Amino acid sequence: MAEALVRNIRINYEVIGHTGPWIALTPGSRRGYGELVNLARDIAAPGYRVLLHDRRNCAASEVEFDGSASEHEIWADDLYELARQLGADRLVVGGSSAGARLAILFAIRHPDALKGLLLWRLTGGQDAVDKLAENYYGQFIKLANQGGMAAICESEHFKECIAARPANRERLMANDLGKFIKVMGFWRESFLESARLPMVGATETDLRSITAPVCLIAANDVIHTPVTSRKAAGLMPHCELHDDVVRKLADDQLLKEWDRQEWRDAEPRMAQIFTAFLRDKGVR
Repeated sequence: MAEALVRNIRINYEVIGHTGPWIALTPGSRRGYGELVNLARDIAAPGYRVLLHDRRNCAASEVEFDGSASEHEIWADDLYELARQLGADRLVVGGSSAGARLAILFAIRHPDALKGLLLWRLTGGQDAVDKLAENYYGQFIKLANQGGMAAICESEHFKECIAARPANRERLMANDLGKFIKVMGFWRESFLESARLPMVGATETDLRSITAPVCLIAANDVIHTPVTSRKAAGLMPHCELHDDVVRKLADDQLLKEWDRQEWRDAEPRMAQIFTAFLRDKGVR
């Protein structure tokens, strides 16, 4: 593990692999990058360098609440700067769920730095947006209104951030309560606006503008619906869709929650699909 100062925030990161083209992978939700280490090793083995990092407000990186853009746009810009510092001026970007949203926003905001996208578990639909907007933002607005920043420090997510980096408690407590609530509210509204989009975070025009090659693995749960992946794949000009990596279920029989073990078991095949795709596209 290492650390970099990225746009005035200390970001925890790790690079797996020593030579070859750069690939950045990001997990879903606000989880730390640790869950992607095994997959990253499999992808790096044929000769790639895989950059993993904890986004701001996640795991062992610093917490900071910036209302200048949506949370996912801020994460995309952080990754761009971190990669630039490491000498990865052009890279493949990928991820799962929230990490896939980061990757797509990276493609939209920094197309000249992009070689390709590796995506799985795309998020879309009204039910997903409503549930996740509450999980990511609404619950923290309520906690802050009820108990101030001390209550935020005691929440499950930010307690984990403090355990991973004890100085985060001081950073959290130093936040102006009104500003924190305002930023969370802005991020929540930005997220809710995605309900009618093909996927959370990107319009049809955005997706059509992505000219880099894309490899997309569809999911099978009600938050990461197969129809979301099909829509996105149909809009991105150079997208290769795989819809049989995890159990292929009918649209009206999807899992209520994603099966983490199923996805862990699928990682060797995912690595094969992604590395074969990169070889085919000349990313060596």
